[in-house]
Amino acid sequence: MSLDEDSRHLLAILTPEDSPPMHQVDIHVLRDAMESRFPDRDREPISSVEDRMVVGPHGDVPVRVYRSALEESSPVLVYFHGGGWVLGSLETHDAICRALANEAGCVVVAVDYRLAPEHPFPQGLQDCQAVVRWVRESSEELGVDGERVAVGGDSAGGNLAAAVANSNRDENAKPLCHQLLIYPVIDAEQGTESYRENSEGYLLTALGMKRFWDLYLGDSDASKSTLASPARVTDLSRLPPATVITAQYDPLRDEGEIYAERLKAAGNQVALRRWDGVFHGFVGFADRLTKGSEAIRFSAQRIRESFDA
Repeated sequence: MSLDEDSRHLLAILTPEDSPPMHQVDIHVLRDAMESRFPDRDREPISSVEDRMVVGPHGDVPVRVYRSALEESSPVLVYFHGGGWVLGSLETHDAICRALANEAGCVVVAVDYRLAPEHPFPQGLQDCQAVVRWVRESSEELGVDGERVAVGGDSAGGNLAAAVANSNRDENAKPLCHQLLIYPVIDAEQGTESYRENSEGYLLTALGMKRFWDLYLGDSDASKSTLASPARVTDLSRLPPATVITAQYDPLRDEGEIYAERLKAAGNQVALRRWDGVFHGFVGFADRLTKGSEAIRFSAQRIRESFDA
């Protein structure tokens, strides 16, 4: 299936023919461009939105708490935004978080973790881990159910969610209810067929992703770390149920699907769903792409089922 009409039209707007390749654009320009896509978009109504600060290992971590209803003991989804560990913020993913909170009937805690290259691996991941611990330790004050906590994220945020789920298990912490991995970054090797098929022309490019990896890992040899590259984890047993979403025209498609199959083979509950005719990042354009809103509803249903299990 080729790109669907809506995706083709949106991609032409996002990547004009005269625009330079992503990997050649200054990081600060990319950040500004990503932020500028969202301020003019309508915000989905929600019961409550609150910005807070959480103490982390490298300083305070900004978070945004979305409540779909003003109820006590609601379950929680801790959400990590995408952007190659280099781009993105609470604002760029505000729409996704509002929609997930409303659709899943839960509290969403969005994490504004530290970005590379100023803060390379593992600082951003450690921020995310700290917020998950804070949600559990502060559950009474937050008015949430600290026993029903899930993690999720898109792209680089999906990488962080998978890493948090793995480390949570390895530390013998309270089990997480779910891990939502939306077109996740899983493997630093970048050696799959989808990298060759979709190396350029679909927003995220192979060279762009390589640049993100280089900036995230810095000068270290962290690509071999299982916390940086979940594909290197040999034992994937005893992990929370997973929802893995991929896009047909995405360099990351195959590594997400391979990881989902490995999770399933290790005995975990997994729902893998590929959306055809769309490119990487389509869920972030749910107001413009029908398949993006479909993916959010599917994700929310899976999260709700895990909370109710």
